[in-house]
Amino acid sequence: MLDAVVVGAGQSGLAVSYYLRKYGADFVVLDASDTPGGAWPHYWDALTLFSRAEFSNLPGWPMPSYEGYPPRDHVVTYFSRYEQRYDLPIHRGERVERVLHDGSVFTVNGYVARNVVMATGIWSAPFVPFVPGSFAGEQIHSATYARPEDFAGRRVAVVGGGNSGAQIVVDLALAGIDVQWFTRRPPAFMPDNVDGEQLFRRNRERFVAIARGDGDPGGADFGGDIVMVPEVRRARERGLLTAEPMVGSLDELSSFDALIWATGFRPALSAVRGLEHGLDTPGLYVLGFDSLNGPGAGTIGGVSPFARDIARRIMGKR
Repeated sequence: MLDAVVVGAGQSGLAVSYYLRKYGADFVVLDASDTPGGAWPHYWDALTLFSRAEFSNLPGWPMPSYEGYPPRDHVVTYFSRYEQRYDLPIHRGERVERVLHDGSVFTVNGYVARNVVMATGIWSAPFVPFVPGSFAGEQIHSATYARPEDFAGRRVAVVGGGNSGAQIVVDLALAGIDVQWFTRRPPAFMPDNVDGEQLFRRNRERFVAIARGDGDPGGADFGGDIVMVPEVRRARERGLLTAEPMVGSLDELSSFDALIWATGFRPALSAVRGLEHGLDTPGLYVLGFDSLNGPGAGTIGGVSPFARDIARRIMGKR
């Protein structure tokens, strides 16, 4: 019997696998993809991190240096080499539809284990809000957006006021695509000198305070939530970052050819929803979610302390 089955080989799965291996666990990692990188190979071509490489490290081995903000493919290469460096027991093409628990042990795709770590991320659970009306053109979620060339010659509406919405609008606009941004409230931009480094430091301060029992001091108020990466600043300087209030009905978007929903994700935890005790099942852990684990858990540089804590619990190293 295994000590643990880890579901997902993205940043969270890699981080907890590092610690499980360090503590001598007998475990496997099941990943739905046929290639390394977690969700990162699926993100759009121009996506970059919000922070420099030195603030985007998995445990044990730092991300290789990069001038500026590392792009998607730099992250994918790092994850791939990380797997190889630590010879992690990753089984690919293993989509987990259901986790079973008989009251004492788990069964996952035929593997039997005392513990399960759901490091499944959010990419496979895109969220699209209900908006009345109908839209005759193409609709996609930001999860499947790839590049502006796919929308050449078309008028595009982007819905969503967060970082994904802003960056996709910028990607399209700088490529000359006719795009209009729609948000529920006016977009709120961070100061130009604030990036992932400051967010990382604040999340770490919050984690330490919570671990000490002092309570969560809360996130810093940077005046917004959209990070001003270079492309976003460039689009702003060219007057390409104006947003319209979100429409009340999709019928109002009839002049557009395509609609991109940049409206976020939900934790991809459907495989454990059928358990009698749900997320409270003994031996079941979730990892990589700010809303469930704590501040920074959903980031490359912030997941490590949460991963270490879970691995220590599994191996009884309290």
